[in-house]
Amino acid sequence: MANGDKFIGLRPDYRRSTVAFFRRFQRDEDGAMVFFALMLFMMILMVGGIGVDLMRNEMTRTRLQSTLDRAVLAAADLDQQLEPSAVVQDYFDKSNMGDYLSSVTVSEGINFRTVSADAEVEVNTTLMHLAGIKTLTAPALGTAEERIENVEVSMVLDISGSMRNNNKLENMQAAARSFVDTVLRGDDNDNVSITMVPYSEHVNIGRDLFSLLWTDHKHPYSHCVEVPDSFFFGSTSLRQNHRYEQAQHYQWNWDGWNNSLTDTVCPRYDYETVTAFSRNATTLKRQINDFRPRAGTSIFMGMKWAVALLDPDSNNLVQGLIAKGSADPMFADRPKSYSDPDTLKTIILMTDGKNDRSFRISSQYYANASHYNHWNNNNFNRYLSQYVSSWQRSNWYWQKYSAGHGDYLTGGICDAAKNAGIVIWSIGFEVDDHGANVMRNCASSPSHFFRVEGIEIKDAFEAIARQINQLRLTQ
Repeated sequence: MANGDKFIGLRPDYRRSTVAFFRRFQRDEDGAMVFFALMLFMMILMVGGIGVDLMRNEMTRTRLQSTLDRAVLAAADLDQQLEPSAVVQDYFDKSNMGDYLSSVTVSEGINFRTVSADAEVEVNTTLMHLAGIKTLTAPALGTAEERIENVEVSMVLDISGSMRNNNKLENMQAAARSFVDTVLRGDDNDNVSITMVPYSEHVNIGRDLFSLLWTDHKHPYSHCVEVPDSFFFGSTSLRQNHRYEQAQHYQWNWDGWNNSLTDTVCPRYDYETVTAFSRNATTLKRQINDFRPRAGTSIFMGMKWAVALLDPDSNNLVQGLIAKGSADPMFADRPKSYSDPDTLKTIILMTDGKNDRSFRISSQYYANASHYNHWNNNNFNRYLSQYVSSWQRSNWYWQKYSAGHGDYLTGGICDAAKNAGIVIWSIGFEVDDHGANVMRNCASSPSHFFRVEGIEIKDAFEAIARQINQLRLTQ
């Protein structure tokens, strides 16, 4: 039967009562508000639960982010000696969040350190799980960087006689040129200065620097000065109130027959002199190209001058060199203070050997202008062989430095430099174990020491240069 006729089969009285029931049900509103109130309460409860869960998640995220920020700031500190990733992990462990640290990335160079980290924790929900959301994720990301704006570099390059063997000089020259190009590439190099100190048995500081010091000028042939042992090699300063003795100018050729006058104990040619505070890559490379091997090895002497020209007390000398056209005017305020947070001072010390003995002519045979001229024109050893009896020869000279004393002085000046905050990189180029130990001890850390053979020296210089090159990044 049709829907409209569904009540037709009922008794009339039942039919009337059924219709009346449905009409009353249609008009009855009792309980509607209760249902609405119940639905509203459930909605409020759900929204409140969401708020509580989100608030708990945000509190956890904030705590996680705060821990991460403090960790990367501490790890990026250039004075921080611990491994940066270990510093970050330690911060999280002490905050009972060690399991939440996802990764740590460290990028660092000679003048900067950047530390990035990310962490994540899952927070169990209280009420949102009723809606199928069982956890919320609280992530944290952070990066901190410390960067030094100015860099003062001293290159201490061995040009002793042994560098003529096995293409060592040529390999060193190629490596040094590449280093200069990398550090001083392009025109944007105002923040990097290079001081180059060629050394062998002595260091020729050059006519201009020599004239700025208090010296007892004896001859015009070369410009080395004797540095007293007492406390000068335990100090970074030159102590300019001291009157420096000009080093003797002579050559002692080993064979005793050749009157060679080119291999003097004090290097005599312009290309062998110290170049201070330059940013001219062309000039520096031209000087490197002109290097010739000569005489013995006094590592401590090269280091002393490299360190002294990074010491702030030498600022008056730099200004004097600028006035004489021997240093770049851009660097009139250098060497900067050791406490300047925006300046890094660093030395690259290279040798192919170890400290050797060094002799001087006895004072009675090097006492006046006639003597100075005589030894400028006569090879010392040849003269002794030709004109002095063998039993008298030992009276004509004396040993100023032994190899052991040279090692002691090297250690003293290296320690003084490191204590002042100067970063020392050392390169032992085809050295024996003794020479390697001296260079390793001089370096700022074992990782700052390179022991290389042949063309590997270029890799060592490039490894250091790549880090200095980070200066090109935006501060």
